[in-house]
Amino acid sequence: MKLPIILALDTKDLSQAASWIKASNDLIDHYKIGLEFYLHHGGDGIKRLRQVAEFELFLDLKLYDIPNTVKGAVESVSDLAPKFLTVHASGGSKMIKAASDALPNGSITAVTVLTSFSQSEFDLMGQKSTIEETTKNWAQMALKSGATSLVSSPFEVGSLRAISKDAVLITPGVRVEGDDAGDQVRIMSPKDAIAAGADFVVIGRSITSMWDGSDTMMRKKIEQIASTLG
Repeated sequence: MKLPIILALDTKDLSQAASWIKASNDLIDHYKIGLEFYLHHGGDGIKRLRQVAEFELFLDLKLYDIPNTVKGAVESVSDLAPKFLTVHASGGSKMIKAASDALPNGSITAVTVLTSFSQSEFDLMGQKSTIEETTKNWAQMALKSGATSLVSSPFEVGSLRAISKDAVLITPGVRVEGDDAGDQVRIMSPKDAIAAGADFVVIGRSITSMWDGSDTMMRKKIEQIASTLG
């Protein structure tokens, strides 16, 4: 069984992304491809990466628009067979249902409150509830509307597990001890995030920053993280 890590391929460089897959694919079989890569290479870029190795695709587009537009967008990427496809939970019930109906063979993944928000920043946006309350409310609505997986920070994942034993819970905002937090605010270690109830942790720079042109350092970092997961 491979590690419960989704490796974030946060690069515009196709050959770089391919090298990261080659270096890790015997340990990791889920990869996140987001806007940075997708807007540069499109679906053809993803198909080229799949020539490097078979993997499960976490397509992180965070779709947010009126229901009909999101439906069309999901249909446009359905041939890429994403296992997980992200939409913003704040888009509402009708939007999420439209996305779910358009991807019968994949999991619509509702992104709750971004891990880059602190509570004070969230308050400045006019939000009346706490991040945890908002995350829980959006998650319940999303699951009722057809989403089958959720993204939250590690700090909310425990309350989400309490409302659903079946949803796949995915947590970005994880950092290995000693790593730079970067633009993430609500962060936790991979071990603690899994212990809190996450099925997968999304890790990017903590692993990919170790790339030095060979597999060695990056693999050592993955193995280090694996050893903490037990």
